[in-house]
Amino acid sequence: MSQYDELEGSRAPLIEHLSELRNRLIICVAAFILAFIGCFALSQQIYVFLLHPFQMAAALLAEQKAGGGSHNALDLLEVMTGVKKAPPTGEALKLVFTAPLEFFFTKMKLAGFGAIVVTFPVLAFQLYRFVAPGLYKKERGAFLPFLLAAPVLFIAGASLVYYVMLPFVLWFSLSQQIITADVQVELLPKVSDYLALVTQLLLAFGLCFQLPVVLTLLGLAGIIESKTLAKGRRYAIVGIVAIAAVVTPPDPLSQIMLSVPIYMLYEISIWCVRIIELRRPKDESTELTTT
Repeated sequence: MSQYDELEGSRAPLIEHLSELRNRLIICVAAFILAFIGCFALSQQIYVFLLHPFQMAAALLAEQKAGGGSHNALDLLEVMTGVKKAPPTGEALKLVFTAPLEFFFTKMKLAGFGAIVVTFPVLAFQLYRFVAPGLYKKERGAFLPFLLAAPVLFIAGASLVYYVMLPFVLWFSLSQQIITADVQVELLPKVSDYLALVTQLLLAFGLCFQLPVVLTLLGLAGIIESKTLAKGRRYAIVGIVAIAAVVTPPDPLSQIMLSVPIYMLYEISIWCVRIIELRRPKDESTELTTT
């Protein structure tokens, strides 16, 4: 075989891989565009859905000021989860935008964020299908559970934001208002600022809830051990509290709301890595017997 034939033979697989990558990217882009169009068409309804925690916090605070009894964070949680009936909202919730096209671009950003969330299963599946031919059967079986666990954990973090964190943050913000006969300091958030707050909290909690996936993958690769994670609990607690202090409002309760779930996920990660370590000798002995 000549050198030219060898070069052509090595070029063929590369062209096939690039062609497959192009097809996967076309599917991902097409899915994103369709999801973006759908989310933009429903952007007003989605934005109103995201305003629901704000409405419930404002309604409870208005009822409390009107003499309807004192409320706390537990009452807000019960209202958000449907355990307790929501009080009448009273006045319409007010948000403002100060530029002519501000709300339009806010809906564009909302549609983009929603499209990424909606198309994540498609993106992840296309990535898996692209790399799967280069993996052993055992590696494909180990990779797939993490692909399924990542969106589930992200949804869990987003649910915690929507039902717990976001209502409490808004409750805390509304309670800072000063409304007297002489002075009125009211919260009138911009539509873009409110969306920025929601997306910041969703990303912060969603990514923090990926901790078991990241640590388990590191354990699967042999980079980290369960003993190391167990010995580093005190440092992990300090790091978790520091992260919670950065991404949450400056009050102890909201920091605890994020710190406790992340620490629980850290403990779950230790057990996941430990299970991998216990299974590893069996897998190695099985490979030796098959060879």
